[in-house]
Amino acid sequence: MDKTITSVALGLFDGVHIGHRAVIGAACAQRQNGLTPAVFTFQPEGVLRKSGGLSGYIYTQNEKEILLRELIGSGTIFSPPFEELRSLTGEDFAQTVLAGQMRAAHVCCGADFRFGRNASCGAEELIALGRRYGFSVQIVESVRQDGRAVSSSRIRELLLEGDVQKAGELLGAPYFLSARVEDGNRIGRTISFPTINQRFCPGRLVPRYGAYATTATVEGRELPSVTNVGIKPTVGGESEPLAETHIIGYSGDLYGKTVDVAFRSFIRPELKFSSLEELRAQIRQDIASAT
Repeated sequence: MDKTITSVALGLFDGVHIGHRAVIGAACAQRQNGLTPAVFTFQPEGVLRKSGGLSGYIYTQNEKEILLRELIGSGTIFSPPFEELRSLTGEDFAQTVLAGQMRAAHVCCGADFRFGRNASCGAEELIALGRRYGFSVQIVESVRQDGRAVSSSRIRELLLEGDVQKAGELLGAPYFLSARVEDGNRIGRTISFPTINQRFCPGRLVPRYGAYATTATVEGRELPSVTNVGIKPTVGGESEPLAETHIIGYSGDLYGKTVDVAFRSFIRPELKFSSLEELRAQIRQDIASAT
């Protein structure tokens, strides 16, 4: 950490949804008081620990940092592995991390933020520790939509249902996958619909299997596309789910490159076809639905 005096947004921030953005926005608003916005968060695997491994995380570390960087600009993002800090008491965290390493003069968090060993401390303790170690604390109210507080767990439910449109509303931007393009079986080329294959990292939540209208960002250009999430049952299947995307009207070699694919709407569930000709006909229908 450098000597910059900061305004810190605290949270796990899985998904960086509109509730998280309210907390981060409150930290960014302190620029008017001469403070530099910063974020303290944990790496995505912390979601698995918090949920007992029952649900995956929404975004990878890289994807989360892309979103956070859009919000705070050149400010500091401090994102240690959970194991590095799990033994700290609440006071140790306030003194060593917030006041010490992050040089916080102002701290923002949601009302349900927990910290310290075994999540033993909450907002009241943070306010008291702030008085002791020289930072003010701002508790940001939950953002509500449709009568419910916006939450990462609700967004996970929507993704598992395939409702990427509603999930995107709660996220504040379309749900997306940013991953390296892997070599595949190249069957798509034989039926005139070449695709790119991208894996979901272990531990990441996989949306409902099926076809989606998407947008692929290639060399700075946003191009319409259709993405199938699943295990490709028609052509022998995969042991792990992947995203297979046909970029409409694009011709080029993307193997080994990182491509962002934003999910716009759900078209249909994943299907197993009796022939490649049936698959080709269905892809034509999917493209028509997506454009």
